[in-house]
Amino acid sequence: SNGGFEPTTSQKRAREIMGVNMFGVEEAIRHFGVTPSRQQIAGLSEIPFSEATLGACKETHVLVAVFPLSILEIRGKVAQGQRLFYDQDWYNKQAFAKEKGETEWKLVRKTPVANSTSKTWPEQQALLVSNEETPTARTMVYTIIGHFLATGERLFEKIYVRCSDVVSDGYRVYVGCFGADGLHVSNGWDDDRDDDVGLASAWKSE
Repeated sequence: SNGGFEPTTSQKRAREIMGVNMFGVEEAIRHFGVTPSRQQIAGLSEIPFSEATLGACKETHVLVAVFPLSILEIRGKVAQGQRLFYDQDWYNKQAFAKEKGETEWKLVRKTPVANSTSKTWPEQQALLVSNEETPTARTMVYTIIGHFLATGERLFEKIYVRCSDVVSDGYRVYVGCFGADGLHVSNGWDDDRDDDVGLASAWKSE
């Protein structure tokens, strides 16, 4: 059941365009046990991307209804038997892992930005076009785990992507290598050039 949730016209239209590449309010209720407030449902009623943008992104991006769940909360919600998170605790006390964020729609790229591996953070940022931004680790974890629970598709299975967060000692957070042992959350210097670390990206709301 959708907990009485009825999709709006805007959401239904987005679903027609995006197909399985949409993790909507229904999926958040079903897979993350979210109980949306009236305010949250109202805030998500209109998709902040044009149909043209959605049409152009329907194969390459996931449209995600992001609720305020921290990385630690998401990790706590998924069944331990599923091995969805790699067994690591270095980030348990880090601010980025406790951050809950906003309720919002995100349009998240399913692959690293083209030609973004083996580059420093500044070099990677220079690849983004004006309406793209690098999302938080929380948004990426929510998207990767949610999309897997909804579709069985593993995003970033053999590669990491840098996120916007910086940890307490100045390292940049990256996530990925979502193989059989679960999703890895790691970090490294901005001036590192690694052939297995690309850049995460999402469209800015229009």
